Amino acid sequence: MSFKRRVFEQSSQPALKTAMSDMPSVFEGLTDGAYVREAQLIQGNARSAKTSPLPFSSPTLWRKVKAGTFPKPVKLSVRITAWKVGDVRAWLLEQESA
Repeated sequence: MSFKRRVFEQSSQPALKTAMSDMPSVFEGLTDGAYVREAQLIQGNARSAKTSPLPFSSPTLWRKVKAGTFPKPVKLSVRITAWKVGDVRAWLLEQESA
């Protein structure tokens, strides 16, 4: 077992551990200050084998951002938009406790 995995398993935040238990290891291994792009957050299509932290489509993601029910992304450059991992994790915890 890797050091990061062991630290995650021993986390004092059981809700975070539960919320993130089904997420891909790439997402769970990132720090809260890291950024993720849309393709890393959502599943590309219904047949895609990749696991994603968010169970909805790209249009739903943007509807939630526009409605203010999902964290706003950060514009890193003219063509690159990303979300802070910490903001996404906090949103996931809110959904779990709701």
